[in-house]
Amino acid sequence: MADGLTNICTWWQESQCKVRILRFLYVSVCECWPLPDSEPVMYGEVQSPQYPHPYPSNLLKQWDLSVPEGYQIRLTFTHLDIEASAGCYYDALTVLYDEKVLGKFCGQENSADGRHPGNQPIFSLSNRLTLILQTDDNNPERHQNVGFSAHYQAKDIDECSRPEPGDGPLCSQICLNTLGSYLCSCHHGYELRSDQRTCVLSCHGGIFDEPEGHLSSPGYPHAPPHAVSCQYIISVEPGFTVSLNFSDKFQIESVDTHQGQTCLHHWLEVTIPENEPVKLCGGQSPGLITTNSNTVRLEYHTDDDGQSNGWSLDYSTHRVKCPFPGNLPKGRVTPVLTEYFYRDYIYVRCDQGYKLMMDDQEIDSFSAMCQNNGQWHLPLPECRIIDCGEPEALLNGGLTFLSGFQNQYRSVVQYHCNEPFYSLLGDVNVSFTCEADRRWRSNHDVIVTPTCIPVCGKPTTLISAYQRIIGGKEAPDNTIPWQVLLNIDGGRGGGMIIADRWVMTAAHNLIHNGQKVPIQTVRIFMGSTDVKYIMNSPVNADSIHVHPGYNNPNDLDFNNDVALIKMEQQITFNSSVMPVCLPAEGATYVTGLMGLVSGFGVTDRNGTRILTNKLKYVQIPVVSQETCRDSINLLKRTKKTPLPTLSDNMFCAGVPEGGKDSCQGDSGGPYALDENGRFWAAGIVSWGVDCGKPGKYGVYTRVMNYVDWIKKTMEEN
Repeated sequence: MADGLTNICTWWQESQCKVRILRFLYVSVCECWPLPDSEPVMYGEVQSPQYPHPYPSNLLKQWDLSVPEGYQIRLTFTHLDIEASAGCYYDALTVLYDEKVLGKFCGQENSADGRHPGNQPIFSLSNRLTLILQTDDNNPERHQNVGFSAHYQAKDIDECSRPEPGDGPLCSQICLNTLGSYLCSCHHGYELRSDQRTCVLSCHGGIFDEPEGHLSSPGYPHAPPHAVSCQYIISVEPGFTVSLNFSDKFQIESVDTHQGQTCLHHWLEVTIPENEPVKLCGGQSPGLITTNSNTVRLEYHTDDDGQSNGWSLDYSTHRVKCPFPGNLPKGRVTPVLTEYFYRDYIYVRCDQGYKLMMDDQEIDSFSAMCQNNGQWHLPLPECRIIDCGEPEALLNGGLTFLSGFQNQYRSVVQYHCNEPFYSLLGDVNVSFTCEADRRWRSNHDVIVTPTCIPVCGKPTTLISAYQRIIGGKEAPDNTIPWQVLLNIDGGRGGGMIIADRWVMTAAHNLIHNGQKVPIQTVRIFMGSTDVKYIMNSPVNADSIHVHPGYNNPNDLDFNNDVALIKMEQQITFNSSVMPVCLPAEGATYVTGLMGLVSGFGVTDRNGTRILTNKLKYVQIPVVSQETCRDSINLLKRTKKTPLPTLSDNMFCAGVPEGGKDSCQGDSGGPYALDENGRFWAAGIVSWGVDCGKPGKYGVYTRVMNYVDWIKKTMEEN
């Protein structure tokens, strides 16, 4: 390199000149003392002096490039700008290999004169290359040329593909190119001599693990020059079996005896695991031998006497076969093949409505692989019918299986409500089917979950005759199931059930001294006509809602005398507990229409008024507003005392001769009208003067006027 790397630049002189430069890339360097020989580099850069500035005149500069032996040099110019002349007579860069000129260059790229190397690399014939730059003194300053810049790198020489030298091929049989050199190898049955180039007959056998291959005896198809004893082992990976296919030319010396042909001195012994070895000899080819094993041992033996031309075979491998997986009830095995081999996979999919089960556990998917021992690595799973689980329970109702059982796929259930106390919303028979996605789906698109709504106003036992409350008759069980008894801070009042958590009563029952009574003082009793039985199971109030328009500080204004009590717990309706209906849209109060009044209030016994512990009832008619108003105005004139005023939110009921009326303790109780066998809450016992006296009537809150407020309050709370 560059006159043997004769010098290096100034800044290296101060600190590094004494350090051995192992991989110095630049060839042109500055002054310094000579360096010892360095390890050949694999690449480097060469530039003309002063590049990229113009090169000097009268210059003769030489670069000796070298790379490790076994490589050639590839030289590539990145720029070349040398004064152009015909034949590069004046200035020129010459590239040589062992004094043989590989190229002489000058000019610029695309210039008319000179010879430019372009972008094509230059290759040396071995690991050395020389560059010589020569310039004259005729280089006008206006045409200054900057010289050249080039990269070089080591490139492996493929010795095996080069023309044979005069003394014969590099390798007598097989040549293997390596980085920087080459290796010789031999065919089977031969070994490399000490010259590492030529091969001689040998017989050391070996292990063959490729999936297919070729074997032959030493010297085949000719007899070996001396006795041989060879062993060959074919051993492929488990899961494959080996087949031996002998060529037709097969000749191993045999001896004829009275027992037949015997392999006495020469033989080829084939050994398969778990089988007796078999000796082959004679002139007849064994043809194809299927071993059903992944390992086969061949032992070839001859002595110095006799002559055996030997044998040749090709071996191949085949995958181990697995048994047919079989059929799966309610499922399918894929892919469907005529035969299954090692590493084949099968998959199982169940029919719609069935699930994969293995070891009593449900699995998401199943696959099995054919193993190298010819068995599937997993047994087939089962396909069991899916179940949708218990259908959603229906509050106050139940269900019946129409088809199927145990909630299985395609089972059909039909919901029903606990009649006669509940009915299905919309009176639609709703059935649900167990689908493949394990959900119960309705036969009606609009119904997600059925709902049982309470049946209102239809007691299971009807009253055959009606009597007065004042001295009236006791109500039979289950005839007025909406009636409740209120105990409010020790006082008694009435009310009626209108929903499974709601009781309607009079507002004045829940307002004392202008304030709502404390919620903890309110107790609700229901379910019997006898007070002593219902007192054992009170229901607590959760909230109280008095109509916002009720304002009665002096007990003279009973307008808007309506209130709702929400119970803490939802109640289940039965024969003794059932709601009364709210007025339907357009309901009317027809004068003379008989209504049913009930309560646990004051009753008359032999001229004495006492508080009853039995539910009483009476049937009294609706009185016209004019008759009621005249009665109240007459009382105002005769009594000379202030009395409440009748509003359009009230109505009267009773008979002019008296004897039938509601009274104290009945306040908040129901006045129910019967329409086609269904009772609806027409009124709430509100106020009156002199219970049951002639010419006097009971006054009731007209419930029809408050239906919107009632529904809104229940929905919002």
